Amino acid sequence: MAEYVYPAIFHTNEDGSYTVIYPDLPGCITEGKSMANALQMAQSALSQWIEYLIESKAEIPAAAAPASIETAPDEFVNLICAVVRDQRAVRRTVSLPKWMDDLASDAGLSLSRILQEALTERLRVRR
Repeated sequence: MAEYVYPAIFHTNEDGSYTVIYPDLPGCITEGKSMANALQMAQSALSQWIEYLIESKAEIPAAAAPASIETAPDEFVNLICAVVRDQRAVRRTVSLPKWMDDLASDAGLSLSRILQEALTERLRVRR
């Protein structure tokens, strides 16, 4: 798991919505209907952009200092943090009683999905 922090420019639109761009990540742009929505969308866009760069083995650019970014009167800079998790599947050997495996198979349950859901809840992981 890695954390990335980048400055984003929030442009206030006439209808009260926001357009968000990342000066260090050309082409990474998103929008939000409210400030809360724009912040969520900015974090999601940043996470997806960094994940794409990692998958394509591209260089991840350094983040500029927020104070070095010029803005217009209807804009402001905010730092956005994205947590990027390695989504590759790994194989693990688990043991469970035969009767339990039989019941799970009969019910058509995916043990991998159940384990992921249980660990997500147990570890209080945000998706």
